[in-house]
Amino acid sequence: MVRAMKAIVGEQHVIHEQNKLHVFSCDGYVARQALPRAVVAPANTEEVAAVVKWLHEHKTPFLPRGAGTGLSGGAIALNNEVVISLVRMNQLLSVDFENLRAVVQPGLVNLTLTKQIMGDGYYYAPDPSSQSVCTIGGNLAENAGGSHCLKYGVTTNHIVAAKFVLPDGEVIDVGQPYGDAVGYDILGLVVGSEGTLGIATEITVKILKKPQAVQTALAMFDRVEDASNTVSAVIGTGIIPAAIEMMDQLAMQAVDKSNFHVGYPPDIEAVLLIEVDGLAAGVEEDAERVVEICRQNHVRTVKIAASTDERALWWSSRKMAFGATGRISPDYLVQDGVIPRSRLTEVLQRITEISRESGLRIANVFHAGDGNLHPLICYDGRVPGETEKAIRVGSEVLHVCVDVGGTITGEHGVGIEKIEDMRYQFRDEEIAAQMAIRRAFNPDDLCNAGKLIPEPARCVEVKHAQRIIEQNLEVFSGFQEQTAVTAPDSTC
Repeated sequence: MVRAMKAIVGEQHVIHEQNKLHVFSCDGYVARQALPRAVVAPANTEEVAAVVKWLHEHKTPFLPRGAGTGLSGGAIALNNEVVISLVRMNQLLSVDFENLRAVVQPGLVNLTLTKQIMGDGYYYAPDPSSQSVCTIGGNLAENAGGSHCLKYGVTTNHIVAAKFVLPDGEVIDVGQPYGDAVGYDILGLVVGSEGTLGIATEITVKILKKPQAVQTALAMFDRVEDASNTVSAVIGTGIIPAAIEMMDQLAMQAVDKSNFHVGYPPDIEAVLLIEVDGLAAGVEEDAERVVEICRQNHVRTVKIAASTDERALWWSSRKMAFGATGRISPDYLVQDGVIPRSRLTEVLQRITEISRESGLRIANVFHAGDGNLHPLICYDGRVPGETEKAIRVGSEVLHVCVDVGGTITGEHGVGIEKIEDMRYQFRDEEIAAQMAIRRAFNPDDLCNAGKLIPEPARCVEVKHAQRIIEQNLEVFSGFQEQTAVTAPDSTC
């Protein structure tokens, strides 16, 4: 296998020495780790297709990997897979400014695209907190969001077409660069499929003209409830901010210990970062209305950023909150549930109760505008049983989200972290339907097996077959004595 891979991508682009494979033992989800069989780094679509075709023919499991910033374990080689690393495929292939399109390779870093087109007055809207290092291919796989998805949408709203290598090595084009695609929405299945249906090798994205004006407000609240009410009140007025972000007291303590010190008062419960953008004529008025709404909801202090540097500091404080949590805890898990905005206060109270009952601190930093929560569960993996406790606490939080009408993930994906929580959100029949779609693309289950869809869903198919046989058993009754046909066992 190693000789075959080297023949396709070049000797220097295949890693198989065990000491070097440890770098690829996990992604941003560090609670589980496993070594891949090898790592192969192709340079283009043709090499990806050739690698996948060989692995498929030789029944060798594999999975795609971007920058390894994923937070749900989707790039961990649980089955000793060959990792197909896309980091060499990091080019901006073309830009069409007139039609607001760009074609990129999957290994292009998210923020690099904006940097390469900002001189012409354009940018790429999806902005995960890891945008300085995460790749657009990984964003496609997870359907990543970001702080500004409230107004601009998540990754699926900005990808219009892709060249896609199926798990047998066949190359297809999905989506439509201009206009709506005809036929089934295969691109819609691909985006967010977490590397289980194949590998995107060229991605066509929408680019946007930079807004004329931007105003950013920082509002500090004595009570979480007042901050939550402010979020609903702002959107209720008809203003659609580019972003509304919230951090609680523990999260603020973490970032103020980092290099992005803002100086949050230690006794406030919540801070909101609210940004409006658009035409210069309307942005200032919207910002004034936001400030007034904050005051109506008992804000302690609220101010508009006085400079680009101050705005950048506020955003760095928010976006580096995950990393800054390492200042207050040796380990943490970050969850990713989504809830209706109107249930925000209720759910945060329940998370506080879960924290108290478990004895584990939970910091909350999240996209308040669209109800995408990111509870950071602090623990110490050196303490026996505490990692397992943190994982259980994460599931409890996700179940609360589902109970109020939400979902278990908004942008981080299911991976292996939330795979059992899928059964809390979906009925067996729904999981079986999703598994059937996966098998249509990936019938040999060689491409990123054991991720996203819980395997026990296959039990449903056994039950379905059992029902069919039982319903038709009378047809075979005349042959029972000769062939000993009986109803299958009732267990799976």
